[in-house]
Amino acid sequence: MNSPVEAQHDTPLLEVRGLKVHFPVRGGLGRKNNRVVKAVDGLDFFLRKGETLSLVGESGCGKSTTGYALLGMLKPTAGEIFFEGKKLDSQDREGRRIARDRFQIVFQDPFASLNPKMSIGDSIGEPLRVSGTDRRQCRARVEELLELVGLHPSYYDRLPNQFSGGQRQRIVIARALAVRPSLIVCDEPVSALDVSIRSQILNLLIRLQRELNIAYLFISHDLSVVRHISDRVAVMYLGHIVELAESRELFRQALHPYTKALFSAIPLPDPEIKHRRRLILSGDLPSPLNPPPGCPLVTRCPNRRPECEKALPPLRELRPGHFVACGRAEELEN
Repeated sequence: MNSPVEAQHDTPLLEVRGLKVHFPVRGGLGRKNNRVVKAVDGLDFFLRKGETLSLVGESGCGKSTTGYALLGMLKPTAGEIFFEGKKLDSQDREGRRIARDRFQIVFQDPFASLNPKMSIGDSIGEPLRVSGTDRRQCRARVEELLELVGLHPSYYDRLPNQFSGGQRQRIVIARALAVRPSLIVCDEPVSALDVSIRSQILNLLIRLQRELNIAYLFISHDLSVVRHISDRVAVMYLGHIVELAESRELFRQALHPYTKALFSAIPLPDPEIKHRRRLILSGDLPSPLNPPPGCPLVTRCPNRRPECEKALPPLRELRPGHFVACGRAEELEN
């Protein structure tokens, strides 16, 4: 059966094969320690131009680590990353720099993302100045970006503390757009905002994607947000992708036990509807320092069998575009 990167037919914007990010654990004074934290342990996925792929899962599952590895903020332990068909680590330094310029990020906390002593115009224009854009062109571009994200160009000389949280996130988005990226990693971009502001920022991201043909790798634990913005969704657990499918298909019929447990916890919007059956996984998320043998969910899965402890199940395509990593995959489909 196909893997996620084998199943696609056109050349994707981004392609990830076997991505691993392991962190060595230091021992005490004078002690050697060969243990590692397997934060990301073998991911395969792709992202098309103008598409939103969301990574979801519990805290500590490796979502943000994946995004940082793609951006070069963390060095992968293993794996290959292709951007527009070219392998990133096989290019020369200038080629990697140009490719990385087309990867940008929007962090969770907009205030922490901005220098409090720098005007928002200077913050947005910083990537342009680094790339050699002259001052006049830089100012014109920044004013254009402010309008694009719904802010007035006259705000150029104001400081970040003069803006609300939602406005600051618009500023951060404008800065990410400055160098005309093809891909933006959105790392929990609305979780620090008031509920009333979240939909505004999400709608802004959707509009910008439609107008500029930008791809998003959207990292979030909020499934209602993910459902609203995603084209496809990858569910992560303990450094692995356990299920990946089109958003509508996944929310209609999740197959993996972990995905079912996640989705069963989503609040129902209509109080008149009877509560769905809640699937609760017993136990806590295992440590990536000491993962269980075989399937990563084996210690919490309500459907586990002895054979689940023997081997890591591959991510297999059960339906067109719907991938599941479970040794009992065929049973889940029926």
